[in-house]
Amino acid sequence: MTISVESQVRYLQRHDGRISYTVEGQGPLVVAVPGMGDLRSSFRELVPALVAAGYRVAVTDLRAHGDSDTTFREFGDIVTAGDVLALVEALGGPAVVLGNSMGAAAAAWAAAERPDLIAGLVFYGPLLRDPAMGRATTGLLHLSYRVLFARPWGASAWARYYRSTLNRGTTAPWLDEHVAAIRSSLKEPGRLAGFRHLTLQLTHSVVEPRLPEIAAPMLAFVGDLDPDYRDTDAEVAWMESQRVRVVRVPEAAHYPHAQRPDVAVPGTLEFLAPLRTADASAWAARA
Repeated sequence: MTISVESQVRYLQRHDGRISYTVEGQGPLVVAVPGMGDLRSSFRELVPALVAAGYRVAVTDLRAHGDSDTTFREFGDIVTAGDVLALVEALGGPAVVLGNSMGAAAAAWAAAERPDLIAGLVFYGPLLRDPAMGRATTGLLHLSYRVLFARPWGASAWARYYRSTLNRGTTAPWLDEHVAAIRSSLKEPGRLAGFRHLTLQLTHSVVEPRLPEIAAPMLAFVGDLDPDYRDTDAEVAWMESQRVRVVRVPEAAHYPHAQRPDVAVPGTLEFLAPLRTADASAWAARA
């Protein structure tokens, strides 16, 4: 059992397995989606603040991650977006979706596909397009994934990279505990294989052309030290050209919501507040 945001784990039945999630609070629905190789507990800084501010917060695990089933064979942004939309419908949407890394890309695709279900989007370390690289480079990258994320060293290899590279700068006081939980989770039967399948199937090329279709307001928190951006200034400029409002986060890398909650939490709450109805009981209809 992995670390949960709260104790009651629920399951959403999909075609080839179940997606695990938790729900707490009352009010307009917020759905949080973690990134590749992560657990829903990565949102532990945001959830209590959102609940206290009067939101109903659902936090998911990705396919084959956390407490979700390992029976899935399809992975990536589109199927994850489908899982998010199914969860929003099951819980009674619309919802604002919070997404980290590939979770941001899935949230964006969901907003383009079903604008009636998505009231807003908040991204943390978003990956909304693929970096420019040739076929040979892509092939070498996939080969490295097959080697790095194989048994018996794959779980530890990812945990080291997550701890040392993706969390550059300020680190959460609970980071070591979280990394240990990720390593432990990936050692459970079927989880490392699912993670490896995701790394090989994942492409954000399906998301980039759909960004102009998104009607919902978008906010992104971008860590100045994020290693997934070759040129952070250029990536921020591109996001802004896609109508994404960007907040730069100093001393944070790929997880600004966990590394700098002093920036991400109040910024998220400030973004959400005007999206509610006058009585704060639901998401307001967009004009």
